[in-house]
Amino acid sequence: MAASSASQTPSGIRAVVFDLDGTLIDSMPLVLRAFAHALAPFRPDLDIDGIFQRLGGPPERTLFELTGDSVKAAEAMRRLESFGFENGALVQPFEGMIAMLSGLHTRGLKLAIWTGRDRHTTEAIFAAHDLGRFFSAVVCGDDLPTHKPHPAGLREILARLGVQPHEVLYAGDADADVLGGAEAGVRTVLIEHGRAVETAIRGQAWRVVDTPGEAYVIIEGEK
Repeated sequence: MAASSASQTPSGIRAVVFDLDGTLIDSMPLVLRAFAHALAPFRPDLDIDGIFQRLGGPPERTLFELTGDSVKAAEAMRRLESFGFENGALVQPFEGMIAMLSGLHTRGLKLAIWTGRDRHTTEAIFAAHDLGRFFSAVVCGDDLPTHKPHPAGLREILARLGVQPHEVLYAGDADADVLGGAEAGVRTVLIEHGRAVETAIRGQAWRVVDTPGEAYVIIEGEK
């Protein structure tokens, strides 16, 4: 893919905000396996898709919501951590991600992360793949009392970057990303990863694609 020129950037865009898991890094298979392992003794009825639909905030909150019991949630959290969920070196960037970020950064766009992942594991992934150099703002799942799809995290990023909603693109792969982006008035690119997305959710996305690579092309302004 040829590098994009500044003139190809969608009109008026000054900043791009990204979700992390499933958008920039291919961690979701590991995350889902970790949650399935953690919940196996307590929620054997949940399949992988059911778990995926409930992700989006700190793992402690997700596990408590899914087990409904603080003791079970604590044990599930121990199982989650023992599975290696916190090992950032085990996840890899999607193909083309580094080149895309480098190009956007060179062209002067402000870049940020809005993730449901906790700060500790986010920083581990950043360190493993030298990602911190690209981003001017990072809001994690344990930074604020609210969580996706509540738009407070995205609005916090806009304030830190000094941009207006219409000057921003946001890319994510979960329903909560679309709902949070829509509530904040930010155009959102939804990455489906081949899953079925409700029509009501798809209708609130600015663009819908199947893979991260397709999202990168749109964000770079080549389509």
